[in-house]
Amino acid sequence: MAELKSLKNRYEPWKNLYAGIEDLEVLHELAMEAGDEGEAAGIEKNLQVLGVRYEKQNIFELMSGEVDKNGCFLTIHAGAGGTEACDWSQMLYRMYLRWAERKGFSVEEMDRLEAEGGVKSATCRIDGDYAYGYLKGESGVHRLVRISPFDSASRRHTSFSSCYVFPVIDDSIEVDIRPEDLRVDTYRSGGAGGQHVNKTDSAVRFTHLPTGIVVACQSERSQTMNRTIAMSMLKARLYEYYKREKEKENAKFAQEKKDISWGNQIRSYVFQPYTMVKDYRTKTESGNIQAVMDGDIDTFIEEYLRFAWENNSD
Repeated sequence: MAELKSLKNRYEPWKNLYAGIEDLEVLHELAMEAGDEGEAAGIEKNLQVLGVRYEKQNIFELMSGEVDKNGCFLTIHAGAGGTEACDWSQMLYRMYLRWAERKGFSVEEMDRLEAEGGVKSATCRIDGDYAYGYLKGESGVHRLVRISPFDSASRRHTSFSSCYVFPVIDDSIEVDIRPEDLRVDTYRSGGAGGQHVNKTDSAVRFTHLPTGIVVACQSERSQTMNRTIAMSMLKARLYEYYKREKEKENAKFAQEKKDISWGNQIRSYVFQPYTMVKDYRTKTESGNIQAVMDGDIDTFIEEYLRFAWENNSD
């Protein structure tokens, strides 16, 4: 039923758009036959509306990957810079949560490591149609330039945080994980959750020894539930890892898909001495930085999808 609903959501808008174009064609023909030039303005306005609907719907055609329609896990890590970097990570994390809220997607926090001034790292699961397809281009390093609120001398600081997005893997995709390749650590959860959370080793950390990939979950009170969620996260990470390894072997590993490193900066957010958000891959810019930090990032996401499609980097 979920698959049927997803297909209907993909098909129905195209059907309605096609019907709208046919209606407009008939209206145009009738106006031409009647010699009524007064209808031209109305037809032009309706044509523009259809054009906007077409562009919006066409975005889905740019998300045709095997797992683009799935939900995703999103992880934010603070770079070097102490309190300043942790504050920037928290701001960036909030931006994506606000974006998900705008889309009507559900969000569940999986893991969070608090630090002075913000978060050192945070991972959440975002569920909604094409959540991964939308966010897959957000992986990379995000740079902040501003007058630091933590600097008594009010100097300008540059901070970095990395964002990593990987898909939720459903049962239709096989990912083989051998028990002997896993190291499992349990520890006590931190944060809110009542006395039970802090008295039992309910939090779980998996380390995949061959790849060095580490995932952790402490969102549930039950260790069993945290194990299940952590395993789902690990499968998703391994899916991405093996996919990238295969692309490397085939010599099709495009620049945008390289492993995240501090040299692979994808976007800058400048608060001072001017306000601007700029994506270095697509050259997309916005001067309304407050709107961007409140989750208005669809323009950057959609331009990247077009960029990736045109450059075959997906």
